[in-house]
Amino acid sequence: MLESDELDRFDKAILAILRQDGRLSVTDLSKRVGLSKTPCQIRLKRLQANGFITGFRAVVDPAKLGQDHVAFVEVKLTDTTEKALSAFNAAVRQVPEIEQCHMIAGAFDYLLKVRTKDIKSYRQVLGETISALPNVGNTSTHVSMQAVKDELT
Repeated sequence: MLESDELDRFDKAILAILRQDGRLSVTDLSKRVGLSKTPCQIRLKRLQANGFITGFRAVVDPAKLGQDHVAFVEVKLTDTTEKALSAFNAAVRQVPEIEQCHMIAGAFDYLLKVRTKDIKSYRQVLGETISALPNVGNTSTHVSMQAVKDELT
């Protein structure tokens, strides 16, 4: 199994370039990295096989889809046993409006990134879905006014 400290400059360059443009052909990627096509393709397959590259996807513009309202929600659970955490984690994965969910070490248990059409839609998701997730004790919302840096856009 390949470890991160075993990556050389070519591997790192491949990863950096693909993070910016995952649709590059192997031919174009090899030119940008400075390798011939076959060695570049071998490295690409090795990076995938070792889990450095976990997939490729389209990055869409949420505003074009009418989903440009972003809120971050602090969630404090009433129970933090492993069973309770697992139940919450499983339920969160089923809510399409929850774009990200992070377990936090601090004053609350989870931080959610929730994307909806507008504040009214967010309020409905909060009241009917997030508050009803297993073991939710209380929530606190922070509305994003502008995304200054977002790696996916």
